[in-house]
Amino acid sequence: MNLLIVEDDEGYAEALRLELGALDHRISVATTGPAALTAVEQDDFDAIILDRMLPAMDGAGVVRRLRERGHRLPVLMLTALGRSAEKVDGLEAGADDYVVKPTPATEIDARLRALLRARGWADDSGDDTLRAGDILVSPGQHRAWRDGRVLDLAKLEFGLLTELARHAGSFLTRAMLIERVWGYDFEPTTNIVDAQVRSLRRKLMAVGGDDPIVTKRGVGYMLRT
Repeated sequence: MNLLIVEDDEGYAEALRLELGALDHRISVATTGPAALTAVEQDDFDAIILDRMLPAMDGAGVVRRLRERGHRLPVLMLTALGRSAEKVDGLEAGADDYVVKPTPATEIDARLRALLRARGWADDSGDDTLRAGDILVSPGQHRAWRDGRVLDLAKLEFGLLTELARHAGSFLTRAMLIERVWGYDFEPTTNIVDAQVRSLRRKLMAVGGDDPIVTKRGVGYMLRT
């Protein structure tokens, strides 16, 4: 599995990286919540091992932001906190499982594999396919198709198509797309959304078919169902 460890205790993170690496996993490490969010946008992870207490943004906040952006990859919350209230907070934020550290790497490995099996996922694929008309999007595989033809999309184009497909039939405002795709909590003065929509629209139409994206002035964009 391709795993992301999010842990601000660098000694513990390194020990866990070595132990899980010895179990044939590919490991990346982030030490803050914002760094973890950036890492998820830059790589296709199979699961996240997430510390509950982090600087800048705690683990629960990281999970909430991931789920808001549409990321469904399993999250195992790993922390020194064992109080029920802390566990409930993490799980309600969107974490899939919760263990108190130190936990053996073999148990973490087993729990992650159980989470993947429970979702019907293999290590490199998922059952998270989104459909909008003749368009299919698999966030887990980071792949998209139109009428059975693979779409060659840049990262932002893929994120934009994923968000539009997730809400196909409904309009999304530019501000909503800025937050969910770019991760900004403000609307830039540039027309970056419009530019990415134009680029995505060209690629969708290049493989055949009518324009599947509806633009409503003053409102936003919608992907046809």
